[in-house]
Amino acid sequence: MFNILENISLKPHNTFAVEAFAKRFVEISSAEQFKNLLQNEDLRGEELLILGGGSNILFTEDFNGLVIKNSIGGISITKETDAYVIISAGAGVIWDDLVDFCVTKNLGGIENLKLIPGTVGAAPIQNIGAYGAELVDVFESLTGIFIQNFEEKTFMKDECKFGYRSSVFKTDLKGKFFITEVRLKLNKKPRINLSYKALKDSVEEEGIANPTIKDVSRHVKNIRESKLPNPSDIGNAGSFFKNAEVHKSKVDELIKIYPDLVFYKVDNEIMKIPSGWLIDKCGLKGLRKGNTGTHDKQALVIVNLGGATGKEIYEIAMFVKEKVKNVFGIELIPEVNII
Repeated sequence: MFNILENISLKPHNTFAVEAFAKRFVEISSAEQFKNLLQNEDLRGEELLILGGGSNILFTEDFNGLVIKNSIGGISITKETDAYVIISAGAGVIWDDLVDFCVTKNLGGIENLKLIPGTVGAAPIQNIGAYGAELVDVFESLTGIFIQNFEEKTFMKDECKFGYRSSVFKTDLKGKFFITEVRLKLNKKPRINLSYKALKDSVEEEGIANPTIKDVSRHVKNIRESKLPNPSDIGNAGSFFKNAEVHKSKVDELIKIYPDLVFYKVDNEIMKIPSGWLIDKCGLKGLRKGNTGTHDKQALVIVNLGGATGKEIYEIAMFVKEKVKNVFGIELIPEVNII
């Protein structure tokens, strides 16, 4: 059974810690509960918002509908061979809890994704990634329910249209599909991924000859904690913008003006420029405006310094976006969902 609450504050349910209210709010802990909820006649025509950990959302106003908090739990190994396991996790499981579970059991594949905030169900929507790894690298399948007709469906990897911080669940199926369970394929004989330079340097500085996934996870945690503010201390949603993907001709143009330009090759035509570098180069790292600003250690992170409204945070984000466009001619795309 579920309990629908009225006029509920969403401040505890978003990592920006901005105040906003939901007309109605309900917490769901099983697929069956969700199906029953959809068939509730009192909710016909109600606007719905699916909420996980609230780590990738900015509320700029109250939500005049029903917020559904996905709290489906459970972690289990559903298949095992000599080489790998298929691990299944409920969509409401905290992502970092799943990482710790796998690292403890020496199951390799998501240790580079340590300390990413949010829930398991949000991970495929964003195709989360960090330190040389992405969810798509280990993704097996997911199951969920179509909101319109209550139909349950399992999506395999090739059906998810994974891209850079994107998937079919963020585009065509946004707001139309409720993820209940995610399955990942992890290695019992882990392959250590030190492709990200800062991570490789950190491990080498410690002098570890044969690093384990526990070592990788620990170093990722240390790096993230040194650069990114903890939402428990300072309200934020991590990176506010995606890294900029541009044609190689743009890089050729910029490098003549900025010899220290940082960029990475995506393919023969497309290059990726860290948005944090662009924002920093505009002199906006540590920017302060009222109760909000950019973080003094990572310009890509917009922070709530205490008491900021969602509109204030949105306004400074748009100020940053406009400044980067004026200086570099590059349009930054928000990674955060703006409500």
